[in-house]
Amino acid sequence: MQFKPAVTALVSAVALATLLSGCKKEEAAPQAQQAPQVGVVTLQPQAYTLTTELPGRTTAYRVAEVRPQVNGIILKRQFKEGTEVKAGQQLYQIDPSVYEATLGSAQATLESAKSLAGRYKQLIDEQAVSRQEYDNARSEQLQAEAAVKSAQIDLRYTKVYAPISGRIGRSEVTEGALVTSGQTNAMATIQQLDPIYVDVTQSSAEMLKLRRDLDSGRLQKAGDNAATVKLSLEDGSEYAQDGKLEFSEVSVDQATGSVTLRAVFPNPDHVLLPGMFVHAKLQAGVRNEAILAPQQGVTRDLKGTPTALIVNKDNKVEQRELVANRTAGAYWVIEKGLNAGDRVITEGLQYVKPGADVTVKEAGNVKNDQAAPAANGKGE
Repeated sequence: MQFKPAVTALVSAVALATLLSGCKKEEAAPQAQQAPQVGVVTLQPQAYTLTTELPGRTTAYRVAEVRPQVNGIILKRQFKEGTEVKAGQQLYQIDPSVYEATLGSAQATLESAKSLAGRYKQLIDEQAVSRQEYDNARSEQLQAEAAVKSAQIDLRYTKVYAPISGRIGRSEVTEGALVTSGQTNAMATIQQLDPIYVDVTQSSAEMLKLRRDLDSGRLQKAGDNAATVKLSLEDGSEYAQDGKLEFSEVSVDQATGSVTLRAVFPNPDHVLLPGMFVHAKLQAGVRNEAILAPQQGVTRDLKGTPTALIVNKDNKVEQRELVANRTAGAYWVIEKGLNAGDRVITEGLQYVKPGADVTVKEAGNVKNDQAAPAANGKGE
């Protein structure tokens, strides 16, 4: 009987511990049921100017290689290398001595032939000469006239003129050099730089996709700016003048699967030189109801597929697989996977997974000024 108080104390202690444990569970239960909070951006359709950025090279608008058309020694070069020349401006003087002598001989022969044909014309009426003799004299006169014209042309060719206006490069011949008609090496090269061509390539698959979008109405032509092209230079700066699309090749390169596009740009200050590497931004059209998702809300799974977590109408997290091949500033242009009104999670992604209940707030990591990307789309 002396152990009864001890047993009573032990029972009391156990009961107290059980009571405290129950209280703790009751206090912890509400904490376990509290849903995590995430920041979301509600997607709204907007007009988006679709652009394509393509690498390219500049090409002279016109190129003329200056070659001699007669044989002779260069007496004088009459231009400064690297300067602008005008069409018809004399560039070289070839020694004309031989051609002047040839012209004088041809003119003397012509005078003799003219005189003979004139006498025979008077004598034929008197039947002093035969018709055949007169015809022969007349033929010799015509041949002499042709010889004079040929000699005059050769003499004119001793003065080498610029066939086009443009910038002339370095001279490949000097005074005293012998040049020949039909030689393979050019004496100099003239390039017209204003305007100037920019040749870029685009994959045939991208061209087909663009045409399908235009035919289906998903993509509209960009009005008057449908053929506008902007240019970025090698140092990253923007070229001040806009160009326009001139034409596209009608065939696909079998080796690369690409189509060549050619744009023409004004180049009054000769900033663009032939052979420069540039990036052309081609405005292809306008998508009136494009869906643009912030890059903070788009991730990639182990397969590299872009995905996004959204909050549905029941405040549960859903995962969507996306088709997004193009960026527009801080946004992805969504082809498939997201719709207008979807709430994309951009904050708290590390704390949630598909199927979880969440509470939402407006995201603070997406600035309001990022909400209007217009024409800076870039294909990837």
